[in-house]
Amino acid sequence: MENQLHRPVLVVDFGAQYAQLIARRVREARIYSEVIPHTATPAEIAAKQPAALILSGGPSSVYEDGAPSLDPEVLQLGIPVFGICYGFQAMTHALGGTVGKTGIREYGRTPLNLVADGGITHRELESTHMVWMSHGDSVTAAPDGFTVTATTEGAPVAAFECAAKQMAGVQYHPEVLHSPHGQEILVRFLTEIAGIPQDWTPANIAEELVDKVRQQIGEHGRAICGLSGGVDSAVAAALVQRAIGDRLTCVFVDHGLLRAGEREQVERDFVAATGAKLVTADEVDNFMRKLAGVTEPEAKRKAIGAEFIRSFERAVAGVLEDAPAGSTVEYLVQGTLYPDVVESGEGSGTATIKSHHNVGGLPDDVEFTLVEPLRLLFKDEVRAVGRELGLPEEIVGRQPFPGPGLGIRIIGEVTPERLEILRAADLIARTELTNAGLDNTIWQCPVVLLADVRSVGVQGDGRTYGHPVVLRPVTSEDAMTADWTRIPYDVLEKISTRITNEVDGINRVVLDVTSKPPGTIEWE
Repeated sequence: MENQLHRPVLVVDFGAQYAQLIARRVREARIYSEVIPHTATPAEIAAKQPAALILSGGPSSVYEDGAPSLDPEVLQLGIPVFGICYGFQAMTHALGGTVGKTGIREYGRTPLNLVADGGITHRELESTHMVWMSHGDSVTAAPDGFTVTATTEGAPVAAFECAAKQMAGVQYHPEVLHSPHGQEILVRFLTEIAGIPQDWTPANIAEELVDKVRQQIGEHGRAICGLSGGVDSAVAAALVQRAIGDRLTCVFVDHGLLRAGEREQVERDFVAATGAKLVTADEVDNFMRKLAGVTEPEAKRKAIGAEFIRSFERAVAGVLEDAPAGSTVEYLVQGTLYPDVVESGEGSGTATIKSHHNVGGLPDDVEFTLVEPLRLLFKDEVRAVGRELGLPEEIVGRQPFPGPGLGIRIIGEVTPERLEILRAADLIARTELTNAGLDNTIWQCPVVLLADVRSVGVQGDGRTYGHPVVLRPVTSEDAMTADWTRIPYDVLEKISTRITNEVDGINRVVLDVTSKPPGTIEWE
């Protein structure tokens, strides 16, 4: 079965703000989960052989024209089902229960009152405790055979379950931290009602991924891996090497979009950690030619993605020098992650937010078969697998850095001169954050050069007309959502002072305090 590791818990997305978060919560329970669109047919769902379904929330009313609907046949597949908010109402409606307007809307923290012992899902919890609500309609009558386990002022049926049918649901959002017992509720459904083993562990993940790669490439296939030096490509390379040994060659493309010292770090640390074969391709001139005059973000990403592939194709000749006569390189290994897939519009029917160079940014005429062993993992899971494979913390714990590098951190045309300015500012910011002991506090801190913006400044008693740079420190678990990191003022002051004093061409440093959503982590 394509891309399958364990039998998945499928999160059916009805347009929820939190669909990805639900999948994460399931994985945190050591159970594998994926998100699928609500338009998936019963046959398509059954083909994935899911261990359970979770029906997500959504902004609609089940009685609205054009509202996402749940095919009742899905509930006849013999698969355990858990409904959340809109999914709870859609499930009720499909099973013959009643959904209506009580005249009381509930948003935010809401007291939940247990009925009797709270059933399997809510047992042994406080008889009244807070949950996070966001609904106008409510379930007013549970389907036949279901026991009501909780109520609120605005929801006569705030939770129900039927152990015989392996089904349950709640009106509130158990996946958010504002529902303190939410994770317990999900785990009890998954383990006690659905009977799913909690065996989604780093050791099992690594073993299954290695087996999957071995099956894809076969006994004689050869692969190259585009190694960026980041955790994603490093873990992907380590997995593939474990599967096929010296038939993997890692290619590090120096495209000129790297941060200070990055090439030296990759050549030194990765080879020492894995013993893998590494070829460094100097492609700076080629990338600069492709990016000349390009300013539109999507065009920039696609140009970088296309040139990556061309770089790998040019590297093949060198890779094959020591290979047996007639050998070819058929496979390209990439560190694509689940958030990359979702943001590129290939996840659960979501809109394309931006093309990632290794997903939506690949050219149509790519000559390699892609090997993407991490395609269904979140970043924290990738780090756990890397540790399981024995990669050092210097690699596994490294802050994320985008494949297109500094090319998408320059707003405007990418030129060698602008890259040098940004590279110097980025090094100062990274150095001072490290000196302040903040490396484990922030997820990453992009430094963005507003190359097409000029601002008036005063330096050395004279007027300047330089560029601003933006500091974008963020915290995140998986890059799907993020918040800006509250860096101490004295650290920000030191970074700003050093950059404006030491980097020619920059006379202003600003701080980006936007969360994700609405903003993405990178500016482009």
